[in-house]
Amino acid sequence: MTETTVAEVTAELAALADPKIRAVNEKHGDDHGVNLTKLRALAKRLKTQQDLARQLWATGDSAARLLATLICRPKAFDRGDLDGMLREARTPKVQDWLVNVVKKNPHAEDLRVAWLADPDPVVASAGWALTTERVAKKPEGLDLAGLLDAIEADMRDAPDRLQWAMNHCLAEIGIEHAGHRARALAIGERLGVLKDYPTPPNCTSPYAPTWITEIVRRRAEQGQTA
Repeated sequence: MTETTVAEVTAELAALADPKIRAVNEKHGDDHGVNLTKLRALAKRLKTQQDLARQLWATGDSAARLLATLICRPKAFDRGDLDGMLREARTPKVQDWLVNVVKKNPHAEDLRVAWLADPDPVVASAGWALTTERVAKKPEGLDLAGLLDAIEADMRDAPDRLQWAMNHCLAEIGIEHAGHRARALAIGERLGVLKDYPTPPNCTSPYAPTWITEIVRRRAEQGQTA
């Protein structure tokens, strides 16, 4: 892909930017103003273009990086690519979407383990996000009790993004693994993390005991087991 193509795409992203959307996003630590539905429509039009994705990422612009995660070929990145990109992805939305790319890469498990132990809390939060994915979809081999130990010891005083990621993992353990549910509930109640988080009507609170109890109840009503 030529620089002109990159320039055309970035110009289109700039034209889509809305100051009102940017203002809302900035409250959550993000710095782009593009409507995500329009961003996905652009990605659908561009289709998969790995070279263009790399060049868009290299611009450093958050909207361009979000688009890059949608048009890239996840398996084409090596471990070093993804580790470096994660450390550059300092805004929550870019990090979240990049983690979705990592999930589809052969190095996902290696990176999960490395990031989980990283001293940078932003990097560690990505490790916890990948761990939560495994808790829900591929728990074989995970030390769930050990994860609960770490959450119990560190979650209350963790920085916001790391705390949020650990809390999600706590909830997922409680939801998906009945044998660990009582302890997950007890940890959540004792730590009280996100207990007072403002939750819109008809949305589930991120407070782990409420979250766990509500999802388990819904599944029971639907005849599902956990």
